[in-house]
Amino acid sequence: MTADATRTNSAARTTDATPADEVVEPSGSSTTAGPAEPTSVPRTGAFWAWTALGLLIVVGLAALTRYLEQNVPAWAEGTAVEDIGAAIEYPVYAILLGLLGNVAVTLLGWRDRIAAAFRTEFFIKTGLVLLGASINLAVIASAAGPAIAQAILLISGVFLFTWWLAGRFGLDDRLRALLASAVSICGVSAAIAAAGAVRARREQLAYTASLVIVFALPSIFILPWLADVFGLSDAVAGAWIGGNIDTTAAVTAAGALAGEEALQIASIVKVTQNALMGVVAVALTAYFTLRVERRPGAARPGLGELWTRFPKFVLGFIAASVIATWYLDAAGADGKATIAIVNDLRVWFLILAFVSIGLEVRVASLREAGWRPVAVFASATVFNLALALGLASLLFRNFSA
Repeated sequence: MTADATRTNSAARTTDATPADEVVEPSGSSTTAGPAEPTSVPRTGAFWAWTALGLLIVVGLAALTRYLEQNVPAWAEGTAVEDIGAAIEYPVYAILLGLLGNVAVTLLGWRDRIAAAFRTEFFIKTGLVLLGASINLAVIASAAGPAIAQAILLISGVFLFTWWLAGRFGLDDRLRALLASAVSICGVSAAIAAAGAVRARREQLAYTASLVIVFALPSIFILPWLADVFGLSDAVAGAWIGGNIDTTAAVTAAGALAGEEALQIASIVKVTQNALMGVVAVALTAYFTLRVERRPGAARPGLGELWTRFPKFVLGFIAASVIATWYLDAAGADGKATIAIVNDLRVWFLILAFVSIGLEVRVASLREAGWRPVAVFASATVFNLALALGLASLLFRNFSA
């Protein structure tokens, strides 16, 4: 990194730590400090009334999201947009409806009054814990050795490249962590884990989530087409798709377009990357506590500080996976219906989270980020495409399901 970039990062870290900034805490709450701001919002009757209204808006938009997700494919059937209608997943509807709701409540002057209902971190962390129930760690460990190897190499390579490139562009370390985590692991889910570990600002999280959605949607169609153009086998195509697209829903959609075997391999690769999310969260927690935020001459933080900063929901994610694996082994086929209910509940929480992200976005804050994060994310995506294709071709060339 150049001296100019180092100075820029140092200045950005100083600016990012100003009292007026709102940060994502590991516990899922956000804090706003500063002498001119109250330490807490009075819990009056009016506060609860506005919060209840805000919650109704969030739930209503979530219900509309689910309605569109389930009905748009049928409406589009037999039309020129049939493929698009069938491929668009709930994160797209949820964020778009959240943005439209944002405009409406802002024009009505309600936005700040109902903001307490936008519990983005709570919704998405609950959804991520429930996501663990769909990941059978025993199956991954016994049948997906190549997927584990690809996940470790791909996450390491793409994360380090993105971190380095974002530094060259002079981005703040917290935003660097979010972008690198999102593009290398599993999109919004990884960005949330990273945000809790490094105490990123809400605007940075919203910006990263928006980039993930914008880049994931065209990938649903482009990657299966390129896999066919390149003549990739189903296993290699699935590993490439699973290692590139940044949301599980979009991976599923793209894998389905590529074929049944490709879908299976893509899913294994993606959930393997998801399972490594906790490792990255621990590493980021330690790095930011020991290096980035440590004051000169201050005592070296102990394990207690690392534990305080560590995003606890990651433990819930792992526990849910272990419990679900044990339950399916004990209950057999009958257990799949229960897991399906858990998965459906997980989708609802993630929809609530994405709607809240749209409602929380402040255009002025996004404009301040400028073009540099977009350039970093786009460049990292291209690097990810190339590295994942090489690893998939090497590790899955002789793979047979």
